[in-house]
Amino acid sequence: MKAAVVNSISGIFDIEDIEIAEAIAREVLVEVKACGLCHSDLHFAENDFGFPTPFVVGHEVSGIVIGLGPDATEFAIGDHVVGSLVQFCGSCTSCTNGRTYQCRTPQSTARQPGDASRLTRDGEPVFSGFSMAGFAEYVLIHENQLVKIPDEIPFAEAALIGCSTITGAGAAINTAGVRPGDTVAVIGLGGVGLNVISGAKLAGAARIIAIDLQPAKLELASKFGATDVINSGEVDAVAAVQALTDGGVDHAFEVIGLKITSEQAIQMARVGGGAYLIGIHKPGSSIDLDVLSLLGAQRKVQGVYMGSSNIKQDIPFYANLFVQGRLNLSDLISKEISIHEINDAYAELKNGSIARSVITSF
Repeated sequence: MKAAVVNSISGIFDIEDIEIAEAIAREVLVEVKACGLCHSDLHFAENDFGFPTPFVVGHEVSGIVIGLGPDATEFAIGDHVVGSLVQFCGSCTSCTNGRTYQCRTPQSTARQPGDASRLTRDGEPVFSGFSMAGFAEYVLIHENQLVKIPDEIPFAEAALIGCSTITGAGAAINTAGVRPGDTVAVIGLGGVGLNVISGAKLAGAARIIAIDLQPAKLELASKFGATDVINSGEVDAVAAVQALTDGGVDHAFEVIGLKITSEQAIQMARVGGGAYLIGIHKPGSSIDLDVLSLLGAQRKVQGVYMGSSNIKQDIPFYANLFVQGRLNLSDLISKEISIHEINDAYAELKNGSIARSVITSF
C-alpha cells in the first residue's frame, strides 16, 4: 500500500510502498478515505520527539471498516469511523472516571512486545505514530481509538473531528469550561484555532477575539463565530485585547506553540482568568512567567491535551452537531489533495496561508 514515510527527522515525507499486517486482538482494519494534515504531524517529522525512524504519522483519519481482529466487538464491516490519537485502556482510575485523555497506560492500544509490527517495509518494522499511521491507504487501529459516525458525513469533514475539532472545541467546552457571557481570545487561526472559536460560540461566549497575522484567516474566523479580529502584525495584540475587554478576557487560548504567543496569552487573561496552551512547542522549549504577576492577578495557566476529550462521547456529539448544521467543518478544508502532494501542502500550511488540507486520494 502507499504511505507517506518519514525516513529521517527532516520534515520530508517519502511516498513509498509498505506492507500492513493482519488485524489481531482488538484491532480494526480501516480503509482510509481521508486524513487531515495536522501541523502536529509536521512537528514530529521536523523534530526528534523519540519516534524511531522510519515511521508513519497522520492521525486525523476517517474511513470504512474492512476487517476486524478476533477480539474486536464494537464495530462491524462497513461502518464509517473516525480515528483519534487519544489512546486509553478503559480500566485505569482515570479512564473509569471518564478522563480517558489522562489514561495511565495509553500504550495498551499499541502492539505489545513480542507482537509483529503493524507496518513493515521489506520485512523491517515501520513505526506507527500514536498507533495511528493515517498517512497510508489502510490503517490498523485499536477499537478504543475509533468511533462510529453517521454515514452521511463526508469523509473529509469527518476526519477533522478526530483531532482539530475535539482539540479546539474541546479546549473551550471541556478544559476551559467557557460559559454564556464569557470573553475569549484565540491566538492562531489554523484548524484547531478555528474550532476553539466554534466551541466558544457553542458555549455562549459573548465576545470571541480572533488573532492572527494572515488577513484571509481573520476573515475566515468570522464564519466560525469571531466577534472581533486583530492582526497581530499591525498592532500590539495584548493591548488590543485588553482595550476591547476592559482589562483582559476570561479565557485566552494559544494554538501555535511559540514562546512569544504563549506569554501573550497569559498577559491577555483578566484578573482571575485563564490561559490555555494548546500549540505544540519544540522539545526543550520553555516560557517565562512573572510569578508575582501570576499570583497577584490570580491567573491560571493550563496545558491542553486533545481538548480534554472523551472521544467515545465527544466525537458523536460533534458529528451530530455537523449533521444538524450547527457546527462548521466544511470551511476548515482549504483543499483536498493526493498523498503525493503532502510535502507541498505542508509547505503551504507552514507559511500560514491555509487552514487545513485533507488527503482524499492515494
